[in-house]
Amino acid sequence: MKGTRALVMIVVSLLIGALAVVVAARWVSKQAAVATTDVVVAASDIQLGSPLGEGVLKVVKWPDNSRPEGYVSDIAQLQGRVANTTILRGEPVLESRLAPVGTKGGLAAIINPGNRAITVKVNEVIGVAGFALPGSYVDILVNAQDDNGRPFSKIVLERILVLAVAQEADRDETKPKVVNAVTLEVSPNQAEVLDLARGVGQLSLVLRNQIDQNSASTDGARMIDLLRGAKAEPLPPPPPAPAPAVVEEAPKPKPEPKKVAKKPAPTPPAPPRDQVEVIKGVQKSDIGL
Repeated sequence: MKGTRALVMIVVSLLIGALAVVVAARWVSKQAAVATTDVVVAASDIQLGSPLGEGVLKVVKWPDNSRPEGYVSDIAQLQGRVANTTILRGEPVLESRLAPVGTKGGLAAIINPGNRAITVKVNEVIGVAGFALPGSYVDILVNAQDDNGRPFSKIVLERILVLAVAQEADRDETKPKVVNAVTLEVSPNQAEVLDLARGVGQLSLVLRNQIDQNSASTDGARMIDLLRGAKAEPLPPPPPAPAPAVVEEAPKPKPEPKKVAKKPAPTPPAPPRDQVEVIKGVQKSDIGL
């Protein structure tokens, strides 16, 4: 009885093992059946503006169902090309991450066609305490005096791309760097405005959100605005006051005429009385009758 049970267990174990082998063989065959394509990837980190060559590239097998768009399969096609962004080790080298054919290495390789690069002098305050890093967008603020010698401050350029700080153009850095110069990418017209602005006043950089596309329409600030404080939004006009109710006034009573006290009539003088004149020597007297 025990021998039969042991034999059954052995047979079951053999069946389970055979089934596992079949499943594994099918999985391996499916993996082998996946079509692959040669894709050029970075063999080491490639910095922005660096030329490409065999020493920094390699070819790997990439599944066809996940091939990146714009991939390159032959290293020879990339000889002399320049990276316009940082490519990390193992990442595919795509056409969208390369400068146009014929571009030489360096900062000029990352300037968009039609634009220019201009460098402005900054300090710790003007340079936004070192947070204006390559790849950041800034607004340009000028502090100058008008024709009457009155100071004013005004944003003259908006959403300007920072290409490099000092001599570094690496856009993977996130730590602030206090430098003495910042290189900006501008159009020819913006280059003229910026050159004029730095000649008439002091420039400051205003860091802005990278995805903010809105334009700030401002009138600038003058000394009178500084003394009055921040400009307040105009208040809406007050609603019209209701018309006052007409109240009819009661007729005023006419004033009574003042009574004038009559003076008593004067008393007529008494009629004269008859008198007798008596003379005694040198004395004279009258005796009424």
